[in-house]
Amino acid sequence: MKTKNKSAAKGAVPDEGLYPEIIRPSYTGSDKLFNKAALITGGDSGIGQAVAVHFAREGADVAIVYQTHDRDAKETKKLVEKEGRNCILLKGDLTKKVFRKKIFQTVKDEFDTLDILVNNAGVQFPKDDISEISDDQIAKTFDTNILAMISLTRDMLPIMPAGGRIICTTSVTSYRGSDHLIDYSATKGAITTFVRSLAVNLAEKNILVNGVAPGPIWTPLVKETFDDLKNFGKKTALKRGGQPSEVAPAYVFLASEDSSYITGEIIHINGGDFVGG
Repeated sequence: MKTKNKSAAKGAVPDEGLYPEIIRPSYTGSDKLFNKAALITGGDSGIGQAVAVHFAREGADVAIVYQTHDRDAKETKKLVEKEGRNCILLKGDLTKKVFRKKIFQTVKDEFDTLDILVNNAGVQFPKDDISEISDDQIAKTFDTNILAMISLTRDMLPIMPAGGRIICTTSVTSYRGSDHLIDYSATKGAITTFVRSLAVNLAEKNILVNGVAPGPIWTPLVKETFDDLKNFGKKTALKRGGQPSEVAPAYVFLASEDSSYITGEIIHINGGDFVGG
C-alpha cells in the first residue's frame, strides 16, 4: 500500500484513509533510542511501519517481521534506511517454531542483543454473527494474535538485557468488546492480561513490559477487512479515525528511558473512546 505524508497545513489531519501518515514531517528525533536494536512484528505496514520509522529517526536499528506483503516490507526498509539506520526483513509465519528460531538466530547474529521487542502482528476477520465464526478462523486468530506472541517473547528473552522493553499492541476492543470482532477482541483481552502478568514476572530482571491499545486507526488491515468505512472512527469524541503517525510516538516513549518507572500499563490512543483500565 502506498504511504504518503499529506498535511496541507501545520497541524492538519491527512486525508482519512487515502494516504495513511507514517510519520509527521515535523517529528524531530532526539536520539532517544540511539544504537538500540528493535524487533517489530507486523512491521511492514500501518502501525508497525510507523513504529519502525519513528524508532529509526530516534537512532535505532530494526528488524521487521512480516508474512506476505513484500512491497510494503521493502517500503519500510527504504524508509528506515532513509533515516540512516539498518533494517532487516524477516518473512515468514510467526506461528511456526522453525521461523521463530530463524528470527532469534538472525537477530542474535546481526544485533547481538535485543533491546526492544514490539509484538504488533495480528489478524482480524469481521463477522456479524458468532454462528459465522468457524473453528479454523478461531484457531488462526488466536494462533497469530496471542499464542505466537507468547512464544516469540519467550524465545527472544535470552538475548534481552536488563533495561530491555517489551511492547505489545492490544486494542480498545480489549476493554469494550466488539460485536463484529468477537474472536479478535478475545485475543486482545488476552494480550492485555499477558502484558500485566509478564510485567510482574520480568520485573526482577528489569525488563519492562507495556502495551498500546489503539482505537480506530487507518491501516491496510482495516481496508482489507472492512467493507464499509464511511463511518470509520466517527463514534469517537474526535469524530475521525487516527493515523499511524499519531500512535507510534507512544511506542517511542515506552521504548525509551522516559518510561523507566512504567511497567504493566496500557496507553490508550483512541480519539476519546473512554475506557477503564
